Order: sequence, then C-alpha cells, then structure tokens
Amino acid sequence: MPATLSREQPTLTTPNAQVRRRRTRAQGSASGNGPVVAVTGAARGLGHALTVKLAASARVRRVIAIDDHRGEATGVTWRVVDVRDPALAGRLAEVDVLVHTDLDLAPESDRSARRAFNVRGVQTVLTAAAAGRVSRVILITSAMVYGARPDNPVPLPESAPLAADPDGSVVGDLLEIEDLARRSPRTNPGTTITVVRPAALVGTGVDTFVTRHFEAPRLLTIKGSAPSWQFCHTDDLLSALELAVTGEVTGAFAVGCDGWLEQDQVEELAGLRRIELPAALTFGTAQRLHRVGITPAPATDLRYVVYPWVVDCTTLRAAGWRPGYDNETALRALLEQRTGHHAVAGRRLAGKEATITAAGATVAVIGTAAIVRRARRRRRTEP
Repeated sequence: MPATLSREQPTLTTPNAQVRRRRTRAQGSASGNGPVVAVTGAARGLGHALTVKLAASARVRRVIAIDDHRGEATGVTWRVVDVRDPALAGRLAEVDVLVHTDLDLAPESDRSARRAFNVRGVQTVLTAAAAGRVSRVILITSAMVYGARPDNPVPLPESAPLAADPDGSVVGDLLEIEDLARRSPRTNPGTTITVVRPAALVGTGVDTFVTRHFEAPRLLTIKGSAPSWQFCHTDDLLSALELAVTGEVTGAFAVGCDGWLEQDQVEELAGLRRIELPAALTFGTAQRLHRVGITPAPATDLRYVVYPWVVDCTTLRAAGWRPGYDNETALRALLEQRTGHHAVAGRRLAGKEATITAAGATVAVIGTAAIVRRARRRRRTEP
C-alpha cells in the first residue's frame, strides 16, 4: 500500500467504544457547518438513497457522490471514478467522512469476481481515504458476520465474536472487509473506521438469500431448532448511517428492529407453512445442489434462515436512536416485494418450475433430485 500521510494526533476507534478523539476536520459540525461527506456507489441502490438523504440533511455541509457513472441525485457534487482505481484518492479533496456502499452482494454474482470487486474496493477506499486525509471511513457489512448457529444467544451482544464461516459466500467477503477494518488503524492511523452491521435487510430493491427465502413455497426449518427473526428496514439503516456520519455513533455497531419474531409468528404473517427436515439432509443436499450450479449460494448460507442471529443494538439505543419499523412491519414490507417471484434455496424460478417444485413435500425448499439429474444431463450434452 502507498505510504499514508501522517496526521496531528492520530485517533483509533475500537468496537463498541468511542475513544477520546483529538480535533479533526470532521468536527466542523461544531461550528454548525457539518462535515463534507462522500458516498461511494451513489448512483444506485443504498448509495443513491443515502446520497439523497444526506443532501437534504441540515447536519451535513456538502455531499460528494462517487460512482463509475453519474447518477440521478441532485444537489450534490458528482465525481466519476471506479472505487478500485487508485485515482480515487484525488477525488477526495475536502472530504471529512467517506461512506462506502459500493459492494456487490447479489446472490447470482460470480464468486471470484464478486470477492475481487468487494475486497479490492475496500482496500482502495481505505488507502485513498488516508492519502486524502479523510478523518473517518464508514463501512457497511452485516450482522451475518456473527454467524448463525443453533446455540446462539438471543440476542447476541455487539461485542460477540465474528463466528461466521470464512468461505466463498457473500458473508466470507464481509468477513474479509471486517478484517481490513480491524487492521486499518495500524496502517492508516489518521483515519478512524466505523463498521455498521445491519440485521436482515428489507426494503425496495433488496434482493438477498434471506429475502428469497420468503419467495419459496414453504419455509424451511431444521428439526430440533428454529430461527428467531430480526429485520432491518433500509430506512432505519439510512437513519443510523446519518448518525455515524455526524459522529454521534462510532466503532462497530449493529442496526435492526427491536426484539425478534418467533417462527410461528413469521409463518402466520407470511401465510406460509413450514417444512421441517433433518440438518444433515438439508445441508448435504443444499451443498450438492450448489456444487452442480443449481443454487447460487453455498450450504452455509442456509444457516441464516434456519438458525438465529439476532443482535442487540446497544450502541444506537444509547445514542437515542429508535427504529421506525418493528419486525412485523419490516416483514410485511419484505412480503410486498415478493409478488411475482418464486425461489428455492435462493435460486429464482419461473412460475411453472416453482409449481412443480412445490409439489414435492420434502424437496420444496432445497431443490429436487430430478433437477440435479437434468442439470447433469445438460452438461454432458453440451459441446
């Protein structure tokens, strides 16, 4: 990495604790001006929504919108650059806080290309921020980094170890990003790092393995265990990010609805019945389906829809933040988005294919042997 520029009185931020800080440019908010904030991925999705929100905020002086193309947000300064390009450092002039939202978390993305984009992007963002004398970088991962296990306490404390499997899944990418965040204060001592870990995201345009779980004809459960469901609406994530931008919350913290829903409550709200299977059969079959390319995610992703990973949002509560959505209204928002979609084990299906799959009781949520055989025959006949 390029050498970083030294700062007067370097600062460090540790998880769940706000360390005493010296004066930095980001404290311009004390004069009523607020910080200058850059948002990567500003042309789409969460980045666009955050850019629009911050542009309208009286607590932010100016918004710099960064993406590889110009977006539709107005009242901001656009700077076009790929976040993996070292030239990013030159686009961060006068920036106090940088929020990095430009991640590829799509279920169907190629694993190698996705990992390269996500990890390289964060590496470049952290290095460019240090070179550009940016006081604070905000990274968004997920509460999934805590891992989903049958013996998880409900809720998990924010200080719980990051026990997710470091595999080739999206969660594996997020664990690498968390590792970069932990190491950054040593290599870039002039820049503090804030890590935001939302619970299962819902909202307009959100498409994840968890949201696709509710597009299935049945809700998968594991014998002897049941998940406790916690959601995070994107509107609540945006309000939490605004607090992070202004320095009202720092460190590593979770975002989500208060409390959780039990499986019976979720089934009643969703109007779906469960299908209960042994753990060995479920994970073994799911891994085979992933291996032959039928499902987009590895079997470890199934843990997040069958085991609990509820988080206690202590840091935000202490700052006076309260979510605008409870778990029930967040789930209803998720259910409104599923119209016209059908999925099995995270794989989107056409309507006819979903009907056929739903007909088989024990295979309704993890695929069918017939699909596997058909895929193998197709591979053998392809030139």
